[in-house]
Amino acid sequence: MASQFQLIMRSGPTPGAAFILEGDQMTIGRDSTNEIVINDAEISRRHSRLTFQGGKYVLEDLGSTNGTFVNGQRLAGPRVLKAGEVVSFGEQIMLVFEANTIDPGATMISPRATAVPSVSRPVSAPPPPPAEYAGSIPASPAPVAFAPAKKTNIMPIIIGVAVLFFVCICASILWYIDANFLWCTFFPFLGGC
Repeated sequence: MASQFQLIMRSGPTPGAAFILEGDQMTIGRDSTNEIVINDAEISRRHSRLTFQGGKYVLEDLGSTNGTFVNGQRLAGPRVLKAGEVVSFGEQIMLVFEANTIDPGATMISPRATAVPSVSRPVSAPPPPPAEYAGSIPASPAPVAFAPAKKTNIMPIIIGVAVLFFVCICASILWYIDANFLWCTFFPFLGGC
């Protein structure tokens, strides 16, 4: 059994696109020289790098302008990816990291005939992790569902509270005038005073 890793775009310029991860090292960015090209203004020319180490992919940001995030947390250093984690570039581009265990001898049927972008690189034995990574790769938290934040317009709420406050003040003043029989004092133009 072998593992096949891929990134599936959930939101961005090509939702549903699958990027098959093959090889020891891949860069992600807007420039056509990257192994994974995402043509969007939020992506830097060389945004991040995926490195295959010990049977797992490690993601690191390459000093991008808009940042690289895993499960909503901005990367501050290399991070081992786990299946189901959400990788985001900037605010709008989200991909899900998937690991599929496949049997190379099995017959596979493709559910669709459309072409899926693929990254093909010769596979060789993974290099040992650099000494600077040893013991410094943090454990990944459990996958978190990532939903875009809703923006709420609070101006109607503020106006509604202000109108309610004004009506209460007016009602209180009129009640005070009526309770103390001050109609003629405040409104002498009324008949019968």
